[in-house]
Order: sequence, then C-alpha cells, then structure tokens
Amino acid sequence: MGDVLAGFHTVWEFDADSVLIRFERGIRTPKLLQALGERRIPYEALAGVELTPGKRGTVVLRAVPRPGADPLMDAADGQLKENYDPYRLVLPAERETLAEYYADEIRAALGPDAKAPADTHLVAAPAPPLAFKAYDGKASFDGSSVIFRWFWTGASSAKWKAGDQRFPISELAGVEWRSPEVFNGHLRLVARGADGGEPGAADQNPAAVVFGMGYGLVHDSLPFAAAVLEAVRAASTSNGAGPHPHGAPVPSPVEAQQAAARPDPGHIADRIRHLGDLHQAGLLTDDEFTAKKAELLAEL
Repeated sequence: MGDVLAGFHTVWEFDADSVLIRFERGIRTPKLLQALGERRIPYEALAGVELTPGKRGTVVLRAVPRPGADPLMDAADGQLKENYDPYRLVLPAERETLAEYYADEIRAALGPDAKAPADTHLVAAPAPPLAFKAYDGKASFDGSSVIFRWFWTGASSAKWKAGDQRFPISELAGVEWRSPEVFNGHLRLVARGADGGEPGAADQNPAAVVFGMGYGLVHDSLPFAAAVLEAVRAASTSNGAGPHPHGAPVPSPVEAQQAAARPDPGHIADRIRHLGDLHQAGLLTDDEFTAKKAELLAEL
C-alpha cells in the first residue's frame, strides 16, 4: 500500500505485508502507548478489521489480532481499557470514507488462517532487559530468567521466608497478569508441570508480585508480562534451544541455569540482616531463623 493514515495520537503506515503503528509521545497519549513506541503488525497476525462510530464526531478503525499472535494482547487477556488498546486508530468523522478504504485493503491482505488462532507469536513483545516495581518487590527480566526481589516495606512474611526468587524461562509454562486497575492486581508466573490447582493469594505466593497504588502500573507491568510470555512460548516451541521467532536467541536449560549466577555476598548479608529483623519482631521462630540463615550462607 505504501500509505499513511494519521489519527489522534496514532499513525498507521501501510506496507505490502504489514502495518507499522506508531504512537505519539505527547502528554495526551496514554502511557502504555508511549511505552510501546511503535509496533509492526503483519497482516497474517490479524483476524479482521472493524470500523465503528466513535465519541464526539470520530470514527474508530480497529484491527483485530488473532488469538495467540500478539503476546501483549494475550497477556492483557481482555483487560485493557479502550484508550490503551494499541490496535485502535481514532479519526475525525469526516475521514470515514478514507478509513473504510483502508479497512477494505486490510481485509484483502488477510492471510488464509485469519480466523484460526496463531500457532506462534507473530508480533514482537518489548525486548528485555525489563524491570518494574510492584508493591511488594522489584521484578526484572534479562531474557533468560525472571527475578523477584522483595521489599521490606511491602512483602509478606511468607515471601521473606521464601527469599528472593529466580525463575529460569525453561521452568515456566506461562504468565498471569491482572491489571493494577482492578481488585487484586498482580503478575504471577506459572511453573511447568503445575497441577492447575488454586495457587493461593498473590501476596503469599513467592511466584507472584502484587500491584498497588503507584506500583505495577499498566505501562510497566504489561510489557514485562508480554516479554516473559513471548520467551516462555518460544522456549516451549523450540524445546529450550534454537532461534527466537523475532531473532533473539533463546537460552537452553543449561544456559538458563548458568545465567542464574551466584548471589552477591553483600546482598546475602542484607538478607541475613532482614532475617534478623524478622526474628526480633517475632515473625520467625529460632529454628526458622537458624535454618534460613544456614541456607543463605550456603549460597556463598
């Protein structure tokens, strides 16, 4: 097509096999879209396109992603507000005829499997390294492992007892993201071989971080969840080795284990001091304190 269609806060640039969606960085642009910057969407990643009336003299052109094609939308699982939707282009109503033209062009470019779920991710997630602050800890992802480091001010005693957590991608089966804009927002990692039983409250689960006022915001936590989900699915598809669908290498299980480097001695000392504080506060018994201290010292 080679054309450009500019709307409010968003521009679509059409190519022969894809559309490049660029988001403005102005103060009126939702922070999630600013964080995404731009996204290239192959037509084969789309199930269809819709044109509907918008608010206050606008029309909305929306591309419909195929299930399984976009890790961001898979992680969001229908929880995004309309103005956060990266597949929406809002235009003045007088451009409806032009929007209908491009809608027809996209429909003509859809692949033969448009109505079927995608077998692999076709849209790239934000690239690691990524990190964000949750209410009870800091989550980071380096491409091979997810790491949770607990905050003294927010983490439950159950998480302090369990200690900071490292999850190699090779050991994960998926990601559960619950928007911070709803009750009980959190990001939970699903382990391979999990029996599917009730995982328990996120604030007590060492495989989850919880969101709160100002913590785990959508524009921080959702791209993070999408990147982890993309890596998990790529590792599963390639049995832990081989090329990533978007060109980045996927670590083997051995490489993932090697990436889990020995903890820094200074960090171990800080952890032991925190354990001492918990012990003095009566949150740990003498036996629990002694056992956990021995575990930490053994890591040195």
